Amino acid sequence: MSLQLVCPAGSLPALKAAIDHDADAVYVGLKDNTNARNFAGLNFDDQTLAEGIRYAHARGRQVLMALNTYPQPGQVERWRAAVDRAAAAGVDAVILADAGLMAYAVERHPRLRLHLSVQGSATNYEAIEFYRERFGIRRAVLPRVLSLAQVEQVVKNTRVEIELFGFGGLCVMVEGRCLLSSYACGASPNTFGACSPAHAVRWQDTARGMETRLNGILIDRYAPQEKAGYPTLCKGRFTVAGETYYALEEPTSLNTLELLPQMLKMGIAAIKIEGRQRSPAYVAQVTRVWRQAIDAVVRDPDRFAVQAAWMAELDKLSEGRMHTLGAYYRPWK
Repeated sequence: MSLQLVCPAGSLPALKAAIDHDADAVYVGLKDNTNARNFAGLNFDDQTLAEGIRYAHARGRQVLMALNTYPQPGQVERWRAAVDRAAAAGVDAVILADAGLMAYAVERHPRLRLHLSVQGSATNYEAIEFYRERFGIRRAVLPRVLSLAQVEQVVKNTRVEIELFGFGGLCVMVEGRCLLSSYACGASPNTFGACSPAHAVRWQDTARGMETRLNGILIDRYAPQEKAGYPTLCKGRFTVAGETYYALEEPTSLNTLELLPQMLKMGIAAIKIEGRQRSPAYVAQVTRVWRQAIDAVVRDPDRFAVQAAWMAELDKLSEGRMHTLGAYYRPWK
């Protein structure tokens, strides 16, 4: 039984780092708001995309293209052109959220493999079957809000391959439905392509410490020796009833290594690593650990054990140097 390792590639060096450390597939985006990591310095133009695809295919690996934001009125042609560019470049699949864009892909590129993005917010098998019946999707990426028991129910009731996030940053919302960034910036991840867009972010030294702001909203204030994180509303510290704390979500990373035997047994097709905004060094380190872990669980699932060295390596890369099983582990479900 196989379990594919799908790793982030926000740049050509990150793509090569993932492939060199034995990722089965990488996922990439274009340099615009057709993908949900629309940050300066990230993503691919046609030249780097072509080079990345050559590099991956020469080593028997796959390149998946994330076109997972929603076309906006008057700008639909940009998204359609992105589908055309992906097909022409020879990507192995496109990861889509918008049904209209799926219809376009089916009509214009009927041989192009379609995956349903996590931004499509499909949390039950009925929704996934809807996309399979109408657009022929082959894989769906589930939002990080389901317990493993709920995931298993999805797998049992659909022919679509299921991909789960295994490691990386967490979102407290159902992906595809978060409006916090819109509240602060007037720019949603689903439209602009970035949560907390860089143009709205400010770091400022003050007499009270380093402050981070998002479109003028104070998100956090850090002590002199404290590491200042990237400001997002969900991970800010706020004063509530006279107490200042992480009111919505503490900085922490999803880490599901210990759940790998269960995921393998229930028939998960792929484990996805979050982090297209992270460095090539991060991609290399995470890919190396997860390759070893997946190989170990496939080789002998009954004797699989999480190695201390794996956890120590991943702890260094986790937000706040903390990790969690997230919603996957809910024993009452």
